[in-house]
Amino acid sequence: MKFYDITDLAFRNLRESIFRNSLTTIGISVGVASLVAMLSLGIGLQQLASRRLQKSGLFDTVVVSSRRDLRNFGEQRQDGPPPAESPALDEPARHKIEQLPGVVEAYPDIRFSTEIRFDDKPHLTMVAGIPFSAKNNNDAFDGMQGSFFSSEASPEVILQKSFAEELLGIKPKLGTDDTNIAELTKPLLGKELTIRYAERTASPSPTGPVDAAAYSVVSRQQTLKIVGVTDVDPDSMRGAMRARVFMPLKLAQDLHVMPSSFRDPSASDAPTYTSLSVRVANPNQVPAVEDAIKKMGFNAFSLVDATRSMRQFFAVLDGFLAIFGSLALAVASIGIVNTLVMAILERRREIGIMKALGASDADVRGLFFAEAGAMGLVGGSAGVTLGWVIGRLINFGTNIYLQRQHFPPAQIWSVPLWLVLGAIAFSIVVSLLSGLYPAARAARLDPVQALRYE
Repeated sequence: MKFYDITDLAFRNLRESIFRNSLTTIGISVGVASLVAMLSLGIGLQQLASRRLQKSGLFDTVVVSSRRDLRNFGEQRQDGPPPAESPALDEPARHKIEQLPGVVEAYPDIRFSTEIRFDDKPHLTMVAGIPFSAKNNNDAFDGMQGSFFSSEASPEVILQKSFAEELLGIKPKLGTDDTNIAELTKPLLGKELTIRYAERTASPSPTGPVDAAAYSVVSRQQTLKIVGVTDVDPDSMRGAMRARVFMPLKLAQDLHVMPSSFRDPSASDAPTYTSLSVRVANPNQVPAVEDAIKKMGFNAFSLVDATRSMRQFFAVLDGFLAIFGSLALAVASIGIVNTLVMAILERRREIGIMKALGASDADVRGLFFAEAGAMGLVGGSAGVTLGWVIGRLINFGTNIYLQRQHFPPAQIWSVPLWLVLGAIAFSIVVSLLSGLYPAARAARLDPVQALRYE
């Protein structure tokens, strides 16, 4: 028999017992829907976590520190020079790192604790310099109130929400929502505050020229304009070193604040840094850039190392979700076996006539395989649609809950094309496997006994 004839005969047989076959197909649909819904949830959560990390500017960043730092002595690897012989993390080293393939920029990490006066009241907090590129590369400033810095060295600051509340004397009560960020900007935007800091200046040697090893500390102050208030902390992973006031990086460098940048007494007048942040064009290039920096004699760390455990977690989660989702499909496969076995008992005379007319055992097996595959195809397609609807409902309900909790909406589910095609193919394969026994049993029927069957 030709493939077309077998397929046409299979669909005709399925239409004759439409109620029973429909129930079996619905069972397959429910199994595929549970599989698609669970896997789409796991995929969506993984993509949400990856998007947040990439948008935060941390996923494509390598943090570089000098091996001369005493805090890193216990963490040295053997693939570089010893700490005493390692190079200084200075301006020449920064420019050299910036020339590495895939590196977009390398900027020093400048942050310092200082006193800030606002309305003649002192406030002690942490200040950080951020590059001008953070305007487009850090999601902390996407929903901010006000504006970003007008230039790379403008005397302006952006406040973190908690510090803005402190300046206004607002103390959120327990059990109540935080102050609306829009309310904080009204009395603060355009106002000025003053920072007081210690500046390091080189002192002249007794013979006249400036001596890099001799320096003095001078008390300075700088008036800055408040241009924005942000709700999200760009440095959420800093812990105790988390800043609440942000100024342009170029301005922070020009202030020469102690001890954010310091000079090596035995070296030239060029500043050396405690750490650098190296931004890479593509997260896939981070490991290569990290290895190149380590070969230069510096310590390097990136979130790619930390996210390996995250990817492993999601891989395990997706595996468990797939197993639980497949249980319903396994139950549906039992329904396929039952349906086809019942079809054999009802169609024994038909099978006997087919064999008497010259149909081979392979033709009979192909007919039952076609019926099982048809139920798998229809059930899989309907199940993918049902799983997509379930995912949309879950995402809709989750966003309603997030909105009531004053959180931004999120896309927690995703149904990629490979999942759609894979679910349908898996449904067909399971259906064909379920049809093995009924097809083999039908092919073994003796045509003489089948024609005598009543």
